[in-house]
Amino acid sequence: MNFELDPALAALRDEVRRFIDDVVIPEERTVEEEDREGRHDTLRRLQQQARSAGLWTPHLPAERGGRGFDGDAGYQAMAVAFREMGRSPVGPRVCNCDAPDQGNMDLLLRHGTPDQQARWLDPLCSGDITSAFAMTEPSPGAGADPGNLRTSATRDGDHWVLRGRKWYTTGGRDAAFLIVMARTSHDRRGGATLFLVDRQAEGLEHVREVSTMAEPILAHRESEFALHDVRVGPDAVLGEVGDGFAMAQERLVPARLTHCMRWLGLASRTLSLCRAYVVSRESFGKELARHQLVQQMLAEAASRIHAGDLMTHHCAWLLARGQRAEARTFSSMAKLEVARTLCTVLDHAIQIHGGLGYSDDMPFARWYRMARAARIADGPDEVHIAVIARDWLRGRLDV
Repeated sequence: MNFELDPALAALRDEVRRFIDDVVIPEERTVEEEDREGRHDTLRRLQQQARSAGLWTPHLPAERGGRGFDGDAGYQAMAVAFREMGRSPVGPRVCNCDAPDQGNMDLLLRHGTPDQQARWLDPLCSGDITSAFAMTEPSPGAGADPGNLRTSATRDGDHWVLRGRKWYTTGGRDAAFLIVMARTSHDRRGGATLFLVDRQAEGLEHVREVSTMAEPILAHRESEFALHDVRVGPDAVLGEVGDGFAMAQERLVPARLTHCMRWLGLASRTLSLCRAYVVSRESFGKELARHQLVQQMLAEAASRIHAGDLMTHHCAWLLARGQRAEARTFSSMAKLEVARTLCTVLDHAIQIHGGLGYSDDMPFARWYRMARAARIADGPDEVHIAVIARDWLRGRLDV
């Protein structure tokens, strides 16, 4: 095993870290405040600075405006860049690497036709539009079990007619298009298809914004949609008919990792903020840093962040080698560990800071409300535990 980064990747990591710390973090509250008012002046200015710094979609091929990393370096570039962007909740959006757009870019790069790429991918990469991925449905539809998929797509001549309901379609309200998963047959493996649906398509109703525990910021707003006989042409099919489940899984494994990368960045920043406090605050006659129970929380947080880093980089390494089947289980391990780590680190930070940590004078409570979704999004903890246990019992996991 070689834990040393290629010099180009180390330089990318350092560039992103400086940009986030020096440029983005001082402006993040302004970005959030303007977003609540429906304005994005500061965000657009920061995005232009990211372009000028060469940090706009750095993981993409050069012809799409990225740094041109490919092969092993491509996944490693994502790992180092996204982790540093994640130090700020608005960092990924500033660099056009946020979910769900980043995962949708990957799908369109791999499976989009030239016409689909020209219509949707090019403006998505340039930041002119945003997108959404519509898979999850209200009960009794698809959630943790995609086999419960109820949204249907029925052939009508050369066209398809989509009917159903979706929710937790992140960023759907302002998206230019949705990637909609719909059932096209009752085959357990080949019964779903992905469709590119214009947000303004006739019959596509934006029902509401789902109010959640976390404050809605930028694209992180959860939309509910109803599809009332939405009619699309054959050119709306992404990939092949019947490949929807396989393509969603192809998207989800790397997407879990990119979430992990961002979450680790935020966890690392949280722990750094704790350092400044514990060495300056005195309680019961000594610095907080000298209290053993405080040290226990700090040590646990540091160890879990390190473990999450190793899991994430290992899984990215497997993907880079083309070992997607093997990577699936390890992505479940990483997602399970890192989601729990982020919540634990934030919980420790609140506890260490006491009343200050519980207040909005510090960002921890705000971040925790957002982070709690990490243990549900892209598969709840229980699903990933079941995947890990199943693969180990079947001899597919060698640990």
